[in-house]
Amino acid sequence: MSSAPVTTWSLEQTSPADLLPAAAPDGDVRIVRAEVPSPEFSRFLYASVGGDIRWTDRLGWDYARWQRQLDRPGAETWVAYDRGTPAGYVELEPQDDGVVEIAYFGLIPAFRGRRIGGHLLSYGAARAWDLAERWAERTPTKRVWLHTCSKDGEFAMDNYLRRGFTLFDTKVEEEAVVPTPGPWPGAYPA
Repeated sequence: MSSAPVTTWSLEQTSPADLLPAAAPDGDVRIVRAEVPSPEFSRFLYASVGGDIRWTDRLGWDYARWQRQLDRPGAETWVAYDRGTPAGYVELEPQDDGVVEIAYFGLIPAFRGRRIGGHLLSYGAARAWDLAERWAERTPTKRVWLHTCSKDGEFAMDNYLRRGFTLFDTKVEEEAVVPTPGPWPGAYPA
């Protein structure tokens, strides 16, 4: 199996004042929290958003593993809908000491380039900052962070920087080159 270098950038906000919101896109775009933990829906979002950019780390998870991930106190999934159709999502993962990771964020390919991504990221970051308001057992958020890599979409890093995230770490590692999984076999050309 061949390998290739992959650069991973870690970015953060250390105050809610760091967030620079994007304008809402035109049309009927809504962002709704998926309040009922659903492994089926979460796997659909993960595979549909990450299928063309080689998100593979969760594809082998069984139903019970998905359920455990979703049942953690403070874990939230916020879904963008364009005229009632899921367009993308933000997954918030609470960590210790008031830290919240934006664990996954992205749009289904057909919805990219419509200004939905900046709006969704803004909304997701704001929900990371006010997470403790919805989860009494959580301490107030002190830091929101995420990572992106050279496999992500060409506008990902620019979107994060425009939303007020700042770079705090960069790593380059060799990774195995894997076929583009798509949301189902053959969805995207290899």
